[in-house]
Amino acid sequence: MASMPNEREMAYRPCVGIMLVNMDGKVFVGQRLDNVVEAWQMPQGGIDEGEDAKAAALRELREETGIGREHVEIIAKARDEHFYDLPPELVGKLWGGKYRGQRQFWFLARFIGEDSHIDINTKDPEFREWKWAEPDSLPDLIVPFKRKLYRDILQEFRSLI
Repeated sequence: MASMPNEREMAYRPCVGIMLVNMDGKVFVGQRLDNVVEAWQMPQGGIDEGEDAKAAALRELREETGIGREHVEIIAKARDEHFYDLPPELVGKLWGGKYRGQRQFWFLARFIGEDSHIDINTKDPEFREWKWAEPDSLPDLIVPFKRKLYRDILQEFRSLI
């Protein structure tokens, strides 16, 4: 029987994230269904094999929020990939136990639709609720192990929001 790789040997899951801002400069966040604490996050998810990051970001946005690409304009892509590590108690439990955290390509997009175009009751819902949040509140809304990542994304995109 093969032994589990130690945490340092585990890979990072390739993912995307999208900071969706409305015309008032507020950011879309959803409250995760699978969390018992009141944790909110921006849309994010895995990149499928052979999929490019921008296509993955638009797909994840549609899958999690019901928002189609006709209601968003991509403004920017983060200069670098961003990484986060799972807390030790979650390593080996999420994503089939294969990853120690995520490596994410982040995009900033402007929402040019109406709130009625947002529907979190999707085929595989991830959020129980959603809201538009002040950008500076983002690090306080997210689970603690993603706070640095959210601060970094916010700092990079702040002038474009």
